[in-house]
Amino acid sequence: MTDVRIAVIGYGNMGRFHAESLNDGKVPGAVLGAVVDNSQTTRNDAGAKFPSVPVFETLDELITAKAADAVIISTPHYFHPPLAIAALNAGLHALVEKPAGVYTKQVKEMNEVADKSDKVFAIMFNQRTRGVHQKMRDLVASGDLGEIKRVIYIITTWTRTQYYYDSGGWRATWKGEGGGVLLNQSPHNLDLIQWITGMPSRVRAFCNFGKYHDIEVEDDVTAYLEYPNGATGVFITTTGEAPGTDMFEISGDRGKIVLSSGQLTFYRTTVPVSEFLATSDNGFGQPETWKCEIPTGGGEEHIGIIKNYVDAIVNGKPLLASGQEGINGTTLANAMLLSSWTDSWVDLPFDDDLYYNLLQERIEKSTVDKDASVQKVSSVSGTF
Repeated sequence: MTDVRIAVIGYGNMGRFHAESLNDGKVPGAVLGAVVDNSQTTRNDAGAKFPSVPVFETLDELITAKAADAVIISTPHYFHPPLAIAALNAGLHALVEKPAGVYTKQVKEMNEVADKSDKVFAIMFNQRTRGVHQKMRDLVASGDLGEIKRVIYIITTWTRTQYYYDSGGWRATWKGEGGGVLLNQSPHNLDLIQWITGMPSRVRAFCNFGKYHDIEVEDDVTAYLEYPNGATGVFITTTGEAPGTDMFEISGDRGKIVLSSGQLTFYRTTVPVSEFLATSDNGFGQPETWKCEIPTGGGEEHIGIIKNYVDAIVNGKPLLASGQEGINGTTLANAMLLSSWTDSWVDLPFDDDLYYNLLQERIEKSTVDKDASVQKVSSVSGTF
């Protein structure tokens, strides 16, 4: 089979990264087939950068030209589902950047189209490629950690400046982005928490809107999670702290695993905690615990996901992050916002239409006046 021709739709920060990776031959079996962007200035930039690659204004033009076998969609969030649906209906494979979409209703519709097609549909959850996250998932799934008791995920290293929020007219608005830190930075972390520990049964969240920045969407979130087995969890994220904390801790009946500063440690009890609590004759004691530093490999991040995407197209290899997986992360983000908006617990699954309607109310009441055509290009290094 000839190389898979991949068109990059949306030549912004991440689109440029994907286009350059494909053009530089970093994904075996794939080539940059085309670039699609609705900005004339941006198309001129892409044409100058890749003189031998066709550049189009719309997806329809790309489809008519038959210049691609697959697409990577890296546009603003709201456009992910409609573009993926159009691509899949046209017989193209589709890979969308995170988040899968802004609200669960559109993400589910996108997956329904994908399920009816014979095309590969994937999500850019690049942090799944990291060996340390795969090892955490293995420790939970294998039962080595025992039944989960508590989950704590503090991810406050997503520091963003006002310049960042002003870099795109669509950023940090209900109309353009559909949310803030939950929809833009934390989809990775929301995906990981459900990929590794499973989905909670209900959520209670407290979101602060424009707490640290001149924006209308959330930039600070503290959420409480409850799981079907009675386990509890806390999820904390923000774009307004520095230096911030990145710590993921899962406690189980056989100890706990802690991911901090890239190091995974397993504090393994020699007997189950439940057994010790029930049988020990020491009122203040703890079970003997072994501290084990878990070796983990690296990960190829975005390029790793694209390689997996191409391998699925060519060889039928299972996807590391299928399109269906995008529903769960979007569900968590929506549930946290819905909980804050209604000042109440939200049971999962929730009413998709209720969330959609409340989001539309915020779009209609928005007083933000930003030029949606504004797009400042900045480095994406350090954001993976």
